[in-house]
Amino acid sequence: MEKLDLKQYTDYIMDTAEKLLAIDSPTGYTARAADFVLSELTALGYHPEKTAKGGVLVKLAQGMDDTGGLLLEAHTDTLGGMVSQIKPDGRLAITRLGGMNPNNAEGENVRVVTKFSGVYEGTCQLINASIHVNGKYNEIKRDWDAMEIVLDEEVKSREDAEKLGIRVGDFICFDPRTRLTGSGYIKSRFLDDKLSVAILLGFARYLRDCPGTLNRSVWLHITVFEEVGHGGSASVPAGVTEALSVDMGCVGQGLSCTERQVSICVKDSGGPYSYEVVKALTAAAERAGADYALDVYPFYGSDVEATLQAGYDIAHGLIGPGVYASHGYERSHRDGAENTLRLLIAYTQPDL
Repeated sequence: MEKLDLKQYTDYIMDTAEKLLAIDSPTGYTARAADFVLSELTALGYHPEKTAKGGVLVKLAQGMDDTGGLLLEAHTDTLGGMVSQIKPDGRLAITRLGGMNPNNAEGENVRVVTKFSGVYEGTCQLINASIHVNGKYNEIKRDWDAMEIVLDEEVKSREDAEKLGIRVGDFICFDPRTRLTGSGYIKSRFLDDKLSVAILLGFARYLRDCPGTLNRSVWLHITVFEEVGHGGSASVPAGVTEALSVDMGCVGQGLSCTERQVSICVKDSGGPYSYEVVKALTAAAERAGADYALDVYPFYGSDVEATLQAGYDIAHGLIGPGVYASHGYERSHRDGAENTLRLLIAYTQPDL
């Protein structure tokens, strides 16, 4: 097939990803990010709805019949933390949300979102973080018991922090530090999975502009609890027989994927993905001229596995742009986003 010119859609994806990454959305505090997705889809002419869990569900396209529908899943919730204790000196103990790693969190700027008193800035630090004071600085194991949030306020006691309105259960949002480079790279926390949410919005825009004939109906579900394991466990429309998780593709030693490719996962910690789906995705990638890789992810789970575990009888697959340094300061490339979009188009419009 002739290779489509997708530059305008890739530009939109990168711009949208940057906007979405700027919206704090650790698991459990996702309403603003979901509203952004809802607004984008509405502006594109679709009719999305909020689910009871706080996700976004929309029908993108009507197929030739209502059977055998395809559900595309991505998540806008991210890693983060919550206040688990206000210490006697007014500093905050943290409990992680999802797989946030203290080695990647140390020294990062954060925002503490209170329930009723606004947002306060601070920093995630090792307890006794001054290396000129702490002679055992290098020896201390970085775990969450060794970390604390230092507020950028005049706080010297628990009572001082409480007067600010800070309580146990307040959300701790880590600064994403998003950068787009002239060479096409995007660096940020939480590319997992906001880059793929932006890709699906770009796909929605493409379908609006170029409504080809689809052999099945296509739905989109932006979930909000993926990082804690139950994002895709509900809200599967009637008639859906296949679901694709559009998440990050893993990049690292032992894997073949790069940040400039779309990854097609054949197996992760939950077991193999559907053979027929993987085969069809591979054929679509080759037909579309999408640069792709087939890989096994050793330590990974996805929205679509939560869908299966909830008891839905569906075929399942997993694709996504290659992302390096997952759950840390991540990096991908606009080519990886474009190749993922190219694959989605070919997979849903096989006559192109």
